[in-house]
Amino acid sequence: MLEPHDFFDLKTFAHRHLFEDVEFVWDVFRHLKSYIKETVSPNVGVLRGDMLTATCVLWGDEIIKDGFVIESGDIAKGALKVYREGIRLEGASILYAGSVIFDETVQLGKGSVIEPGALVKGPTVIGNHTEVRQGAYIRGNCLIGNGCVVGHATEVKTSIMLAGAKAGHFAYIGDSILGNHVNLGAGTKLANLKIVDTDIKLRIENTAYKTGLRKLGALLGDAVEMGCNSVSSPGTLLGKESLVYPNVTVPGGFYPRRSIISLKSKNVLSVRSFKRK
Repeated sequence: MLEPHDFFDLKTFAHRHLFEDVEFVWDVFRHLKSYIKETVSPNVGVLRGDMLTATCVLWGDEIIKDGFVIESGDIAKGALKVYREGIRLEGASILYAGSVIFDETVQLGKGSVIEPGALVKGPTVIGNHTEVRQGAYIRGNCLIGNGCVVGHATEVKTSIMLAGAKAGHFAYIGDSILGNHVNLGAGTKLANLKIVDTDIKLRIENTAYKTGLRKLGALLGDAVEMGCNSVSSPGTLLGKESLVYPNVTVPGGFYPRRSIISLKSKNVLSVRSFKRK
């Protein structure tokens, strides 16, 4: 019930080994930082430092600073195209002028884009066909999978985003895991730190679990949807395909697969299950 495979399909995730031999899904955070540090293969470190003054292209191990043409397309579908002297550079990624690679421990996948105003700190691994949009802030110790969106004014730190996870607008993702095809509505906040100075503890089916973690945000199973301006309290575990209504604050704890979390009345939370047709 609380193992990684209960929340995520990891068969195609490049970093699935991170989840091996993990008793409880939150235990991943005990070795996330060391795993990324050992795994990252930096390929844009030469651009680290000040804001880029000109758009650059990463193609293989080559940084191209001029002589290319960009044809925009759906990033997640691999429709981005870059040409040099009429020849398409398959798998090329773009770092637009105005973006910042803060240090040398950043790895950028194929066909991905970092837009103007985005800042990326390492160690961070960004997958293929992923968008880091204008004004995004990746604070390091992050694994961003394939086909993801780190959106405008969205901040991510010490977190994992599996394939197709999207946080398109004004989100905060702290010490959290977003499963495959999770979507965060605009303004979603995944809180990771309790107001009182204590570790995160969970009570699930009359059993108390001590996570041993001072910071723990949300663990969102595959295909979870969170409505606009929703908030999850520290230590929130949402089972696969769960729905959170807009403007709802979700108390910490475990919610089984296909839960619907909404407000029954102004201050009364409603949690129910549903069946998909």
